[in-house]
Amino acid sequence: MVGGVKGAEETKFEGLLWGDDGFVVSKDLVKIRTVVWVANRNTPLTDTAVEITLTFQGVLILRNATTGNVLWSSVNVNSTARSVRNPIAQLLDNGNFIIYEQGDVINQDDLDDATWQSFDFLTDTLLPGMKQGRNFVTGIERQFTSWKSKEDPASGEFSTSIDTRGYPQLIQSKGQKITYRTGPWNGLWFSGAPHLKPNPIYNFTFVMNKREIYYQYNLVNASVFSRLVVQPDGQLQRLLWIDSTQEWTLYLTPEIDRCDQYALCGPYAACNIAQSPVCECLKGFEPTSPDQWRVADWSQGCRRRTPLDCEPGEGFNKYINIKLPDTQWSWYNQAMTFLQCEKMCKSNCSCVAYTNTNISGTGSGCLLWFDELLDIRAFGGTGDTLYIRMPPSELDLIEKSNTSSGGIRIQVIIPVASVVLVLVILISVWLFYLFNRKKQHQQVNPFTGTSENKFQHDHENINADNEDLELPLFGFSTLHKATDNFSIHNKLGEGGFGPVYKGVLEDWQEIAVKRLAKTSTQGLHEFKNEFISISKLQHRNLVKLLGCCIEGDEKMLIYEYMANKGLDSFIFNETQSKLLDWPARYRIIDGIARGLLYLHQDSRLRIIHRDLKVSNILLDADMNPKISDFGLARTFRGNQTEANTNRVVGTYGYMAPEYAGEGIFSIKSDVYSFGVLVLEIVSGEKNRGFIHKKHPNNLIGHAWGLHNEGSSLQLLSRCLAESVNVSQVLRSIHVGLLCVQRQPEDRPAMTSVIMMLGSDGQLPTPKKPGFYFGKTKKRSYGRSSNNELTITKLNGR
Repeated sequence: MVGGVKGAEETKFEGLLWGDDGFVVSKDLVKIRTVVWVANRNTPLTDTAVEITLTFQGVLILRNATTGNVLWSSVNVNSTARSVRNPIAQLLDNGNFIIYEQGDVINQDDLDDATWQSFDFLTDTLLPGMKQGRNFVTGIERQFTSWKSKEDPASGEFSTSIDTRGYPQLIQSKGQKITYRTGPWNGLWFSGAPHLKPNPIYNFTFVMNKREIYYQYNLVNASVFSRLVVQPDGQLQRLLWIDSTQEWTLYLTPEIDRCDQYALCGPYAACNIAQSPVCECLKGFEPTSPDQWRVADWSQGCRRRTPLDCEPGEGFNKYINIKLPDTQWSWYNQAMTFLQCEKMCKSNCSCVAYTNTNISGTGSGCLLWFDELLDIRAFGGTGDTLYIRMPPSELDLIEKSNTSSGGIRIQVIIPVASVVLVLVILISVWLFYLFNRKKQHQQVNPFTGTSENKFQHDHENINADNEDLELPLFGFSTLHKATDNFSIHNKLGEGGFGPVYKGVLEDWQEIAVKRLAKTSTQGLHEFKNEFISISKLQHRNLVKLLGCCIEGDEKMLIYEYMANKGLDSFIFNETQSKLLDWPARYRIIDGIARGLLYLHQDSRLRIIHRDLKVSNILLDADMNPKISDFGLARTFRGNQTEANTNRVVGTYGYMAPEYAGEGIFSIKSDVYSFGVLVLEIVSGEKNRGFIHKKHPNNLIGHAWGLHNEGSSLQLLSRCLAESVNVSQVLRSIHVGLLCVQRQPEDRPAMTSVIMMLGSDGQLPTPKKPGFYFGKTKKRSYGRSSNNELTITKLNGR
């Protein structure tokens, strides 16, 4: 691997191959021609007669042997390289090609003493140990740039670099235009890349001092080789070399979605991929051009409702879980405390926002902005905090908004006479309310069409104590306004029950309004069933029913709004699935289990959900799971544990064999559905519709086969490789298979499921699952909806 100077002319280097097109290729990779560095990428060879020379001064020269013309020289790319007397050229094991003076002690991890090194001049690949960033001493900026095409190594349009114009941040550009920005380093990860976390493949670091600023990654296991490549189309890919297949395999790509488009929403607006439209003005700001905003042109962004004028009462509003704005026009000091940072920004009228530079520990450093806040993104639960300067009037409005949504607290000091007067008024209002409430309860029951007291007939089977449901009643006009006249833009989805809309009440509380379709007779039954079943349920992993609306032929249920919608929109979506790493999925599995345990054991009545599936698991802003859609639920009383029905309801692929075939349902049929859920969450694949080229089994059968072969980890979704906890994954798959066993009595209760998920003890061996073939000849079932077969009727009984 070493070449020295044996004269003033040509030196050949063992371990390097110079292709006839001038590529420098690692010898070990020649068979598959993996080009990791190109010297003369913009000056291709036109003649195969070439020679490479290392001069006495330590300069590499590539020239045309026929004409003598110099095609490339190491001096051309590094004018600061020092000359040496006895140069040595060496290709290191990490792929770095270096020149140094004979006798120097070279440390592969720190090559500042090298005369020249290829790692200082990246092409399209970032290898372990390479530094991406800027050296202020030598003036070298290390950025990697795509090839022009897969066949042409000339510099392409896309480059990835560390922008040091303000507080350092990682950006990708197309020409001179920024296309993607991961944001500044916050001490743990880049602000816009919270998925960048410790993993078993590589570790990473970000170094910032007076000498240099750079990002670097190194392999944890030397037997695994990885490279980061920017493709000709700009896509950034992390690839792993797999010895068994002798090929590069895609390991990871950044989560690129619409909100990653640089400055999509313009200034003072945040992009939230979980909502539609994705752009929204920050609190205290309004669209600069309302007409353009309405047609989804957000380029002009937002402006302050009330301009700043450096009033004494100006303060800061706190925004959490966001990607920090563009730091090109920022100022920073890593030695300052948070309080010093706040004081500095407050004392400077030009400062519009501030935050920490380092969020690890108690937080430290100071980062200030003095221009428009651009390219902000909202995250579900993992993001940075930003404090934005606001005028006094806007702070008052925001405070009132926050207070009203969390419960108004007012302290009033008044004379005794006034207190008495207020009490009299309150008592009068309360009596008037009771009178009207009694009158309302004696009106026609919307479920039966007859005059009854408090719908008692409709829920007497679950209300042995004759207690009132006492759910708040919402007026139709209130919901009409909250949903903007049930606008199509606020529509969240639709099922057999009817459409669901997002709404915002006058106190800024966000709600989900489930509106019964007027033509749905099935929906009327589900409406009544859901109203009765969930009205008394209170658990952090069950969606909360806030109230209902019954006016004329309008019947609606009002729920808490789930910002991240359904779990299915994440795990079955190629882009969104990358937002749920393994720790998040494991928490979701545990949360669903605890919600199901509450239904089966801890609630006032034992409730069988009967339609537990991925799309019925909703996620709040912090990615906490909540079981929803109780329209098909059934309640058990006393010691009842199972029942039989001629009306089989549920979704094929999640239904237990005894329920789909014989109409027998119990808590164990819900356990079966939970097992299917676990396997889908781990794999990112649907049980129904799963296809494998080597067998006809569905996802359950595939998981069963892998388990028997001792290869359960192959079930894991590829996007989870970076965040995986192997023991948790294997335990989750094992528990999932225990839950989908053919015989109900073999399946564990949810108490055991939670205990098995949270312990390290030995697990029982799962028996053969039910419904593990992909295609079986079964009975004829009823209607299908939205690509899922929802069974509503059992024929042939």
